[in-house]
Amino acid sequence: MASLQSKGGHVCGGFLISEDFVMTAAHCQLLWHILTIPNKNQKHNIPTSILQHLFVIFALSDFQLSRKAELNNKLQTIPLPRSEIHLGDNTKCYVAGWGFIKTGGGVVNELRVVDVSVINPRVCREMWGGVPDNVICAGGYKTKKGFCQGDSGGPLVCDGTAVGIVSFNWEKNCNYPDKPNVYTDVSKYLPWIKTILKRTKRSE
Repeated sequence: MASLQSKGGHVCGGFLISEDFVMTAAHCQLLWHILTIPNKNQKHNIPTSILQHLFVIFALSDFQLSRKAELNNKLQTIPLPRSEIHLGDNTKCYVAGWGFIKTGGGVVNELRVVDVSVINPRVCREMWGGVPDNVICAGGYKTKKGFCQGDSGGPLVCDGTAVGIVSFNWEKNCNYPDKPNVYTDVSKYLPWIKTILKRTKRSE
């Protein structure tokens, strides 16, 4: 996990997909200027040439660090899906972050993790009155578990793989009304992600 920070405070989550790339939510890119990777407190300033390294498509943002992260036993990249996925109803996954623990609260100092169950896409569309095809719904519906403000950009992890990115909930309500939490489906963007990573390797 990575903490995207501005003015010394956490604003969004993110996660390492390679030694020098962090994935987060697109709406987070306007809120931060320093990335902190908690293990060994590694800090990375966003380079002034960020526009040359920032690639945004809909709800995904992928940016290159000013230097490579120092990987070790406690700090590793997280695998992405190898192909497009179709998660079964009630698949147990996990979401983590430093976000609010209640509506109108504040961010927390310790990383929190909660298990959430995948919700049938048809049910999700009905509860929201329609959602894009490039999302996964999990948590926040018929449960008191889910994400909150400040968790945006963090991963939805299923079976050790980052399959989703925290995107949005119902009117910033973290008391979990009957509206599913919504994540961007990473597998829908695999060709784009692979292109960016390959392009970077060729330029090294």
